[in-house]
Amino acid sequence: MLSSCGGGASGSAPFLPLPPSPKGKYVDHIVILVQENRTFDNLFATFPGADGTRVGKTHDGTRRLREADLFSPLNPRNRYVFWKTDCHRTGDGPCRMDGFDTVPVGNSPGTYVYEYVNPAQIKPYWALAQQYVLADHFFQPQGSGSFTAHQDLIRGATDVDPNHSIIDLPTSTPWGCDAPNGTVTSLITNNNRYELNQGPFPCLSYRTLRDLLDAGSVSWRYYSPDVRLPSGAVWAAFDAIHAVRYGSEWSTNQVSPEKKIFTEIQRGTLPGVSWVIPDYNNSDHAGRSGDTGPSWVAQVVNAIGESPAWDRTAIVILWDDWGGWYDHVPPPGPQRAGGLGFRVPLIVVSPFAKDGYVAHAQYSYGSILRFVEDNWDLGRLGTSDQSAADFVPDFFDFNRKARPFQPVTTRYSLEYFLRQPPSGKPVDDD
Repeated sequence: MLSSCGGGASGSAPFLPLPPSPKGKYVDHIVILVQENRTFDNLFATFPGADGTRVGKTHDGTRRLREADLFSPLNPRNRYVFWKTDCHRTGDGPCRMDGFDTVPVGNSPGTYVYEYVNPAQIKPYWALAQQYVLADHFFQPQGSGSFTAHQDLIRGATDVDPNHSIIDLPTSTPWGCDAPNGTVTSLITNNNRYELNQGPFPCLSYRTLRDLLDAGSVSWRYYSPDVRLPSGAVWAAFDAIHAVRYGSEWSTNQVSPEKKIFTEIQRGTLPGVSWVIPDYNNSDHAGRSGDTGPSWVAQVVNAIGESPAWDRTAIVILWDDWGGWYDHVPPPGPQRAGGLGFRVPLIVVSPFAKDGYVAHAQYSYGSILRFVEDNWDLGRLGTSDQSAADFVPDFFDFNRKARPFQPVTTRYSLEYFLRQPPSGKPVDDD
């Protein structure tokens, strides 16, 4: 079945193995699985030992969170203006976290977002959290949507000059160098002044992890839905990086469709660093049909766990932004340039991860970048990687023997995903 994942990378050059990377200090492979638009409370409100809640604050009191399906027919709002409303802070004070009910969802009142997913519908996520590490104070860098979140996962920031950072989404799709002429972005200043549509064309020259990885001869790939479709290019973060989009790595390191990750695992050619972006149908995004996201993630984990790569791999699973759902924990520190944003879940899977451990310390996307940098002694980008906490001492015990992998039971099989046609839809449009 895995042979069906062959073909050209990004629909052009042959899908060939990259040169091997140097051995990492901790592991040889770091795989970053990026799901969509969920808060910690939305997925893990009732997880034992975690900082969850069944009661949410409203503008005039409290409200019990209702148990709900993973499938959500409505899509809550999650741009910066709605983050500010949800946060509801005064001056430089902390977020009160009591404005969520004042943002309507479709024709429904804002109370729609006061819910948590029935654990029975996300068993693979809970099974992974129960076996490995779940972080319950992991924050997205900005109170914004998916475009900047995906940039943060390759750069750790979206600053375009000393006082301005890109926020929200470009005015047209695709979100990157392939955008139509006249496309612009929005900015936020360090003191949180929002500048709508005052930002540059979304084809950027700032450094990313790619620069450090290439300099250290560490192989990397970014797996996303088909970039030949507008829906796919929305979700290829490196489409917004000029040096990649107009260089040879667009054909070799940008790989579509995303399920080619299974080919790499089977061949034993998994790169040093992988970013894996799901098809819309498997993304956990609200407003879509289906419940396949947890099985998609678990099948990637299972494929790695049952391969020789398991003993030298760390898998990082996260959700890119809060998606408009309620969360009760305010972002720490003063909010500058729209961040930190709200909590999102983080699960780290590895034969060296602590057993069934809930990490309560504060981390952010910069912690992931720092893990990659430190694993191969790459130095620092000097963005959020510089200030974010190092989660290695908290999450891992590299003095232990690599423990055997226990497959995660799923509702949908690997064959289901290999045969699944692409949706042709962008993973997110906000």
